[in-house]
Amino acid sequence: MIRLGLVGIGKIARDQHLPAIAADKRYTLAATASRHAQLDGLPGYAEIGAMIAGDNDLDAVSICTPPVGRQVIAMAAIDAGLHVMLEKPPAATTSEITALAEHARTRGVTLFATWHSREAAGVAAARDWLCDKEIRAARIRWKEDIRRWHPGQEWILEAGGFGVFDPGINALSIMTAILPTPLLLDSATMDVPEGRSSPIAATMAMRSGEAAVDADLDFLQTGPQSWDIEVDTDAGTLRLSMGGSVLQLPGADPVTGEDSEYPHLYARFAELVATGQSDVDIRPLQLVADAFLVAERRVAAPFQF
Repeated sequence: MIRLGLVGIGKIARDQHLPAIAADKRYTLAATASRHAQLDGLPGYAEIGAMIAGDNDLDAVSICTPPVGRQVIAMAAIDAGLHVMLEKPPAATTSEITALAEHARTRGVTLFATWHSREAAGVAAARDWLCDKEIRAARIRWKEDIRRWHPGQEWILEAGGFGVFDPGINALSIMTAILPTPLLLDSATMDVPEGRSSPIAATMAMRSGEAAVDADLDFLQTGPQSWDIEVDTDAGTLRLSMGGSVLQLPGADPVTGEDSEYPHLYARFAELVATGQSDVDIRPLQLVADAFLVAERRVAAPFQF
């Protein structure tokens, strides 16, 4: 049994983490830490230091706060000898997550940098099908409504909030998992609303081996949402849609799988803790960092939630 502390009780924690924890008998949710919320029937603290100092007998923490400031929270947990699970993106910078990984290794605790979209139903099968194919081109179309999925969350357009790359990094996490050769960025554009710091839309021109891979990311999509990936190969075009939950192989009908991304993440965390291992893949974050380095920045119309 893993006695777990949950840090950050926002939308993602309520929508995904709490149900997944409650459904997994390997966990007991023992305490929470959040500046703005508490859960009935559980010890609640304003910050992680107080939660660690409390009489909660914690084994691990799951951190669901915005990326800015998360490294300090995770370091405090690691210093206390606790295993750590991080919501995506794992930190605000690549140097932060690299330092966390080294500190966890030194302290002998598990660090799990999660990418929930890799657990979508069609992703593993897509990876297996592509492993021996010639990749000729690939396309990402990741377009969603910021007001629907991040209502009033001003932090997401602030410096370090990632903007449209907060959902877009989900697509990059899938692509880095399924493509058989590394994904490299050549160029990018970012449309940043006037008075904001992070983009509301972006494009990325990448390559995997000789294959061109382009991404079109938009945070202002109304109506039907688009979370789609296409990969052209010598055996036809593979399609992943609905964030990876629907897989269509060439000549076959689409196959829709059950949404169990977060239950899979918590199962994986329990396995890592039991075996004394860590899982820290920063490739999706590196691609976003590269985009911020090389992108042509364009001023877009002001945005208000």
